[in-house]
Amino acid sequence: MSDRRSLRANQRVAHVSLRGQTGITQLVEGETFRIARDVTDLCNNPHGDRDRQLVRGEDFCMLDAQDGWAFGFAERDGYVGWIETAHFMPQSVAPTHMVTAPRSYCKTSPGLKDMGRVTPLSFGSRLSVVREIDGWAEIDWSRGLVDIRRYVPLTHLTSLPLTLRDPVSVAQKFLGTPYLWGGNSAFGIDCSGLIQAAFLACGIPCPGDSDQQEAALGSKIEHSDPLQRGDLLFWRGHVAMVVDDQQLIHANAHHMAVTYEGINAAIERIEASADGPVTSRRRVRL
Repeated sequence: MSDRRSLRANQRVAHVSLRGQTGITQLVEGETFRIARDVTDLCNNPHGDRDRQLVRGEDFCMLDAQDGWAFGFAERDGYVGWIETAHFMPQSVAPTHMVTAPRSYCKTSPGLKDMGRVTPLSFGSRLSVVREIDGWAEIDWSRGLVDIRRYVPLTHLTSLPLTLRDPVSVAQKFLGTPYLWGGNSAFGIDCSGLIQAAFLACGIPCPGDSDQQEAALGSKIEHSDPLQRGDLLFWRGHVAMVVDDQQLIHANAHHMAVTYEGINAAIERIEASADGPVTSRRRVRL
């Protein structure tokens, strides 16, 4: 209950699920909104530091609002924080597809050579497809009463619900993505953001930070047991995913990117740094 990242309460309100567990008398169900920006920060306070990020079309349950900021939690994992209310749109139309290319875009006109204003889209963005036009998806881009349409390459989308099966293959889509502390998009991502993106895309619940993931994901692997594809290695403040018996993939500040690295080389390098030795090895059953 003391971890602010999962405590659905501030000094003024608490979520109804906390009835009888706090001294706060104003209990609320909350109101869910969708993210209307390509990427938005989930902060620890209004105008505060970024803890995590959400991408377009993801849902956020607002429990309280003040001075243009909303307090609540991300529906994907329950992570609590603050988001600017200007980055919301109503839940008027349900998403039908997700961007499964590493990065994509929408533009104001369909067609390969048709010019138009471009908005970048990250892997994981949820979109509402209205119809298909010669290889393009016409999507509902509305944020209110005005009907707005945009166009996305159809091959960059997968219909919901997803049927992805291999978290490693998902993580590999992010190869070369810049490292960003607290990042959750293909424009910038950190170690736990990469792991979460990979597992959520395969329908596996996954919390947002590496210490939460170490506590919640899978089962312990003994040091004597051989590692398998998809296994997780944890350090203090870091996590990586095993690709095969020789290498792993991780978003890391050493390379400032999502990269492959030899397993033994990574263990030796990280142990020599402030992160120290591997704290656990875990296997998630798919």
